[in-house]
Amino acid sequence: MNGKVWLVGAGPGDPSLITVKGLHCIRHADVLVYDRLVCKELLAEVPAGCEMINVGKTPNNHPIPQDEINQILVAQALMGRNVVRLKGGDPYVFGRGGEEVETLAQSGIPFEVIPGITSAIGGLAYAGIPVTHRDHASSFHVITGHLQQGKDPQDWPTLAKLQGTLVILMGMSQIETICQQLIEHGKAASTPAAAVMCASHQVQKIAQGTLATLPQDVLREGIKSPALIVIGNVVQLQKLLQFTPTVMQLDEMIDLSTLAEAF
Repeated sequence: MNGKVWLVGAGPGDPSLITVKGLHCIRHADVLVYDRLVCKELLAEVPAGCEMINVGKTPNNHPIPQDEINQILVAQALMGRNVVRLKGGDPYVFGRGGEEVETLAQSGIPFEVIPGITSAIGGLAYAGIPVTHRDHASSFHVITGHLQQGKDPQDWPTLAKLQGTLVILMGMSQIETICQQLIEHGKAASTPAAAVMCASHQVQKIAQGTLATLPQDVLREGIKSPALIVIGNVVQLQKLLQFTPTVMQLDEMIDLSTLAEAF
């Protein structure tokens, strides 16, 4: 009898932002297949005997190709095991979760997707930047800064004309190009902009400026990957709305024994 695969979003970084259902799955996994940015506190929640499989990638270094990750999930489920695929943020927001679920579906493997808080929203909130605001932005657009190799470049003329907030994930290696292209295609150079490193972690750092100055601001503040880029008038609220988050331990969270048994 086949097992089942749960794709679980770990959230942007703060371990206490995991969903109740996601934490329940981690605590009952036979196998945990996890990414590089998943925090160690969540990895420590697995039960005794759980097999840990690290499939993490770094920029320009993918030691385990995506196709192989897909097959690991299939192979483990075919052994009758409960497999948790733990991914940073949300599995379907530039997390390649859709590709993994396609493989599972085509292989006849039961699966479930448990959403997580994407850094494009939750990470900005922790930085004091609301992704929308009635006075500043009535829409937001989440964009990848890292296109699949061989694909056409981003449609910069269209992106530059978008109103509201632009949130760019995985864009730090291209930050100069991103800012330059948006300006060249009509976005005002004075548009407020920021980069948030390690969003929602205790070591979170923020560089703030304008579209014209952001590449230099990032260098000055030592902002590096993993970081997200946000462009729009909501950035002006950062200093007013920044806060110090409460540190919460996972063992202080809701008693999961009251949940219906998922396995």
